[in-house]
Amino acid sequence: MGKELKVAALKNGTVIDHIPADKLFQVVSILHLDKTLNQITLANNLDSAKIGSKGLIKISERALEEDETNKIALICPNAKINIIRDFVVVEKRPLILPEEIREIVQCTNPVCITNNQPVTTRFHVQNQNGQIVLKCHYCEREVIQEKVKIK
Repeated sequence: MGKELKVAALKNGTVIDHIPADKLFQVVSILHLDKTLNQITLANNLDSAKIGSKGLIKISERALEEDETNKIALICPNAKINIIRDFVVVEKRPLILPEEIREIVQCTNPVCITNNQPVTTRFHVQNQNGQIVLKCHYCEREVIQEKVKIK
């Protein structure tokens, strides 16, 4: 049995694939895709041999910026990002968390200076026994990757 194409091919733009189905709309939200003028295709609950049920986002005529890629890496680190030109994948962009994340995550400590003054948030990314933990640069509050609050 051949593969069935469930979503139309993209001529130019970005494809975000292998998004866990329960994270699709969170990715839409953090990328502010509800406000974009680019054509967007969303597909959810597609069959996936790797994760069971997945989501897919196609953004026409736009390549993601590094800070956007960082946001996706925080929420669904196993997603795949492909840059498309003339219907061909020209770049497979890896999702890699940097050592430090700025301006993306909100500190969970209500008395942290970043929640009370106009200060840019800074978090140090740490691997603690195989679990990703973000540590606030200012108050040193730690938050596990699954509990991160995206700004």
